[in-house]
Amino acid sequence: MIMPIIMDVQQIKEALPHRYPFLLVDRVIEMEEGKSITGLKNVTANEEFFNGHFPAKPIMPGVLQVEALAQVAGVLAIKSGAAGSMVYFMSIDGVKFRKPVVPGDQLILKATVIQHRGKIWKFRGESFVDGTLVSEAEFMAMVSSEGV
Repeated sequence: MIMPIIMDVQQIKEALPHRYPFLLVDRVIEMEEGKSITGLKNVTANEEFFNGHFPAKPIMPGVLQVEALAQVAGVLAIKSGAAGSMVYFMSIDGVKFRKPVVPGDQLILKATVIQHRGKIWKFRGESFVDGTLVSEAEFMAMVSSEGV
């Protein structure tokens, strides 16, 4: 199924400071500013992390799935009025990994705002492969226009 592109990788790079090999969002396909966002990551066999995790049976590390969710949430925060700012992780809770993510999978990344007060954002993130929930977490982030 072809999904509409709200933001392509070049536009994502304008919003986020991340670059290869750590930029983990290829497209944004849905966004409601201040509320929710859906992005995607095409997981390919040539990803740098597969060289060590695990060479004989490659699996996308769970921490990178959470990072991908955080990046898509960061795009949402920035596109919801925090332009020109940095988004920093503050906490991660309730992380669950339900199924391995392997080369050839398309990871659909959904983040929903639970709460937003000032510089602090709280999100619920879920990632899916072929409609099946593969990982989830709640996390908080701080938006700042200054260095840490």
